[in-house]
Amino acid sequence: MSHHVTSADIAIHGDHLDQSKIAKVKSIAGKIAVVGTVISLILLFAAPEKVKGCYAYSWVFAFYFFLTLSIGGVFWTLLHNVSNSGWGTSVRRIFENLGSTYIPMVLFGIPLLCPPVQHYLYEWMNIHREASGNVHEWLGAHHHTLLFNKYWYMNLPFWYGRALFYMVGLSLVIFSLRKLSTDQDTDPNPGVKRLLKARFHSTYTLIIFALTITFTGFDFVMGLDYKWFSTMWGVYLFAGSALNSMAVIILIATWLKSQGHLKNVVNGEHFHIMGKLLFAFTVFWAYITFSQFFLIWYANMTEETSYFLTRNTGGWNAAMLTLVFCHFVVPFVVLLQAWLKKNPKFLSWVAAYTLVMHVLDHYIITIPERGVSLGNIDPGTFGEIQVSIPHAFWGDIFAFITIGSAFLFFLLRALGQHSLYPNRDPRILESANMSN
Repeated sequence: MSHHVTSADIAIHGDHLDQSKIAKVKSIAGKIAVVGTVISLILLFAAPEKVKGCYAYSWVFAFYFFLTLSIGGVFWTLLHNVSNSGWGTSVRRIFENLGSTYIPMVLFGIPLLCPPVQHYLYEWMNIHREASGNVHEWLGAHHHTLLFNKYWYMNLPFWYGRALFYMVGLSLVIFSLRKLSTDQDTDPNPGVKRLLKARFHSTYTLIIFALTITFTGFDFVMGLDYKWFSTMWGVYLFAGSALNSMAVIILIATWLKSQGHLKNVVNGEHFHIMGKLLFAFTVFWAYITFSQFFLIWYANMTEETSYFLTRNTGGWNAAMLTLVFCHFVVPFVVLLQAWLKKNPKFLSWVAAYTLVMHVLDHYIITIPERGVSLGNIDPGTFGEIQVSIPHAFWGDIFAFITIGSAFLFFLLRALGQHSLYPNRDPRILESANMSN
């Protein structure tokens, strides 16, 4: 830093994004999202059976990937508030803006609530819908032992209730916290009332966050194979969400700095801390990933090992090995360098690389199940069980571009709605002058 930041260096009306600079990108992203969504709905509901089945998995992959980034934004907002963080005040609005994308992004999960799409994704739902009379008793009488034992959790009314909770609960959390924060920007006497209120409400709402990241993973992803389970699944998804949402935050902060924003309030010290958080969650992700694999390997239970057996068959084995080396070893070694973490340009490259690995991670989570489940659900249409369906990856790319464009549109819209940092927060000078 060139000098000690004082209140005279903080813009009275805040720092607002020039809409003209993002209008074209936002417009293109919005149009791609709209057209892509319309085509996707046709592919999900009106295309030939084989296309509908394959594209349903493409949609789950893309939807849940971007949802984890939005959920991660909510996490960093909650953590900042509940820990009474001083350093993060300058970048808190980025946390909030990223988290606010959860509200529109969760709507892309609506197709997963529709039986025609569920038919190809969730075999257990098909079995439940085929049952006559009392479903629980029917499952026991027809020797569906696993579904009989899991009925307390895996039943359609409770599943839809949980889905409603995911969509509404966390949306209300981030909407309320962001509004509390942005209202402060126009308050002539802000004080600490809103800070204390945000801290209080962020305590118990952390529970809503934890339930959402855990059980969306159970219901939308783990549920693709109702026989499989992992006690580490929720924390595994949390690790990836926290890690890669921080990567997005770093990219946003770097871009804003390059456009002349966040002047005087964000510097190399902030990037150093964000780089350390990126490093910490890289290690945490690796620890949880290994722990999950080790527990499943050691127990050697058929219901658990099926996940890794499928993903170590054919070309997926190379993808798994790539994930081990490139998702952990490479960023671990690179992020050990303190100078790199203080350099926004270099750190942003590492953040972008981390996001690419997150794409690979979620692709491996979802897509190998496609050939296996579709072969079980409708062998007449999809043929024998296989770990990879030829040419289906085009749908994966299309779904990713569609939902990714929507994510970019809503993120840019959020960034342009309010000041890019909380200029009237009493701790803004503490954050601007912090050193670590």
